[in-house]
Amino acid sequence: MSRDEDISQWRVKDICRYLRVEGLGEWEEKFREQLITEVGLRDLTETRLENIGIGPLRTRQKILLRLRKLMQIVADTKVFNDPIHGHVEMHPLLVRIIDTPQFQRLRHIKQLGGAYFVFPGASHNRFEHSIGVGYLAGWLVQELNERQPELAISRRDILCVQIAGLCHDLGHGPFSHMFDGMFIPKVRPELRWKHEEASREMFDHLVFKNVLEPVMQEYGLVLPEDLVFIKELIAGPQNTDPLHQGWPYEGRPEEKSFLYEIVANKRNGIDVDKWDYFARDCFYLGIQNNFDYRRFLKFARVCKVDGKNQICTRDKEVGNLYDMFHTRNCLHRRAYQHKVCNIIETMITEAFVLADPHIQIQGSGGEMFKISTAIDNMEAYTKLTDHVFEQILYSSSSEQAEAREILQNITSRCLYKCVGEAQAEEPVEVSQEMLLDWPGWVARALNDHPNVTLQPEDFVVNIVNMDWGMKEKNPINNVRFYCKNDPTKAFPIHQDQVSKLLPQCFAEQIIRVYCKKTDVGTMRAAKKNFDQWCMDMNFSKLQSTCI
Repeated sequence: MSRDEDISQWRVKDICRYLRVEGLGEWEEKFREQLITEVGLRDLTETRLENIGIGPLRTRQKILLRLRKLMQIVADTKVFNDPIHGHVEMHPLLVRIIDTPQFQRLRHIKQLGGAYFVFPGASHNRFEHSIGVGYLAGWLVQELNERQPELAISRRDILCVQIAGLCHDLGHGPFSHMFDGMFIPKVRPELRWKHEEASREMFDHLVFKNVLEPVMQEYGLVLPEDLVFIKELIAGPQNTDPLHQGWPYEGRPEEKSFLYEIVANKRNGIDVDKWDYFARDCFYLGIQNNFDYRRFLKFARVCKVDGKNQICTRDKEVGNLYDMFHTRNCLHRRAYQHKVCNIIETMITEAFVLADPHIQIQGSGGEMFKISTAIDNMEAYTKLTDHVFEQILYSSSSEQAEAREILQNITSRCLYKCVGEAQAEEPVEVSQEMLLDWPGWVARALNDHPNVTLQPEDFVVNIVNMDWGMKEKNPINNVRFYCKNDPTKAFPIHQDQVSKLLPQCFAEQIIRVYCKKTDVGTMRAAKKNFDQWCMDMNFSKLQSTCI
């Protein structure tokens, strides 16, 4: 079924398409001859199939089983009314996943973290984003299947891609990227942990705790192969041995490499995850979205590129893709990396670090975990959401007094102030140690301020990296296009062939300095120290609205 089809409207061609998807395409001519539509399906029997020349008995039974399952799936399908995509139909297996505590947890994790404290509309959560990604993943893979039946995309493939889209963000922690980008590196600097790893672990936990393996098999999935495939779609190959040669994935063979580009595209970053959050975040932030994913869907097709099947698009769509990455950059510049959002998340992180030893979360076997260690136990992690902010804010224990004060300052808008922004000649590789040392360097840059004493603990230095998703590279160089005259031949399009007005640089790094004391005298002194520090470090100051 396609993304929004009503089976009551199915005609002969739709029934034949379904037979092809289910591996029964050899019998579609018989259905065409008999003009079997959706109405005819309801009266179809084994005897009638025999009379129209379909055999042997085992094949007839298989066809009936598939068609009855189709009727049941349609009966059990649920519709979600989404403000971005409209009425979204969900396969019953997806509904079973949605109706679990592990997935419902996403209702309580803000999509944009601390941005809600700055943008009044940014109240949306990971829950609705995940439903949107699951929907778009199914839409894209079914468009490819309808356009190119020779790809042999099966119902299993479609369902696995939808599940991966739905579950790709299960591993996000409180305030989304703040948790894995700021909090975990501070409290566990030795750990290279990302939310994608936790998504894979949480998916395993969700399937086990809710006994979903039999349900998955009932809907035609093959285990454990399809579970491996879903986790690879979410977080990449599970075999990370650098010495491993050849095709790195186990869930699907190399001829289906294009399926790995739908949910999380490692090749060029064009995937349904971005399509949903561009549309959703722009809607709730009140920012214009210049990218039309519906148009991309109309022109997406699979071509051979260096021997591998890759998702490509029409040559005339290259401008639309530049608009997509321009939208991404605008969102980072205007919202995700907004200097007030940035400092609010820094303050929340400081509060979480202070409260970490005093928060207890029960995991499996009754074992207790901290905020920072809950990621080691999915039972405990299921209970860790944005609510920990209120847990600290409304606590009465003396142990959490300092953390509580920081959060109270956020709720009363007593925020650290930005002293200034700067850039280095070349991007700086910044470690946690450097971020701890630099405030001291700023504080000591000048020492001739009457009545003001600046200390290292008065300053916070943040590094903001903005790019098009592939650091300093242009991701569109990794996209392949086809032309109308020969849709099987893929080729690159260099930016010089598009426009001379396109950017020549695809990444930049901004160094921001904040001061915790906000009185006029301290801020004036802090500004002078910042200016001197920039000269000492050979940084270029940026014209900004700080102070």
